[in-house]
Amino acid sequence: MHSELLKELSVITEEEQKILAGREGIDPHLYTEKKELIVDCEKLLKRGKLIQVRPHTRFVHFPKHRHNYVEVIYMCQGTTSHIIDGDQVILEEGDLLFLNQNAVQEILPAKERDIAVNFIILPEFFNMAFSMMGEEDNLLKEFLVGSLCGKNDATSYLYFHVADILPIQNLVENMVWTIFYDISNKRSCNQITMGLLLLQLLNHMDKMETGSSGFDKELTGVVLSYVEEHYKNGSLSELADMMGYDVYWLSREIKKRTGKTYKELLQAKRMNQALYLLGSSTLPILDIIESVGYDNTSYFYRKFKEKYGMSPKEYREKL
Repeated sequence: MHSELLKELSVITEEEQKILAGREGIDPHLYTEKKELIVDCEKLLKRGKLIQVRPHTRFVHFPKHRHNYVEVIYMCQGTTSHIIDGDQVILEEGDLLFLNQNAVQEILPAKERDIAVNFIILPEFFNMAFSMMGEEDNLLKEFLVGSLCGKNDATSYLYFHVADILPIQNLVENMVWTIFYDISNKRSCNQITMGLLLLQLLNHMDKMETGSSGFDKELTGVVLSYVEEHYKNGSLSELADMMGYDVYWLSREIKKRTGKTYKELLQAKRMNQALYLLGSSTLPILDIIESVGYDNTSYFYRKFKEKYGMSPKEYREKL
């Protein structure tokens, strides 16, 4: 991170001065007016704003709390220790942590050189970012959208180990710089930058952990990435061999963890890809059917009609 920006973020805040002077614990009135500790965006965001950044409060234990917004934490320097829904997460320099509104978070005291930035983000801020991810349905995109917006009840956080991915580091620093120094046109700049950031993260889902069991942390990224990349010719047996699991055990676990069978995930991706090609290309329908992995034309037509209530030809003409 740029030395000037890091120096600014390292300044001892008024809140931290009171803690160092002997105050025990946080001042809850800085974060909420309610009895339950739900950090309120109205306390941290100016009226009409969709995003803000603030340095993480050091030197104090932050008790269990939730947020009524999406929080993104970027570790600029040092480390911070978090307990999220019972999982211990240690952020190191360059790491990114996305928390949705369902997450229950606790933070252990940080030292003076442990510098983290908290992004306070209303869900609607992501609208432009999601639109930039394209019209094509994408299993990884769906997972990301559901997690950030709190629609995925099983996943309360996304943790990315991306310190070595320079484009991601640059994009995050650009957002911090733009907001912290109140650069003009910052909303548009940062909404576009967030879109670019999410697109970059989609390319590095192998570096992601999720707020679930240890198996989920491996399965979510690996299985969905495999389906995304191998939807035409991939197989559950090949995936099981790649992951080192028994195929029948993996099949049960995929269903238990994602709510869908491997075949359902595969069919959803194939149908989504076919839908995208019908609307964005002039390829003959038979070529599209073959390109997405179907060798039984009749089966494809039947499944397409069941899902969308019309034939592929009718869908294309309707567009």
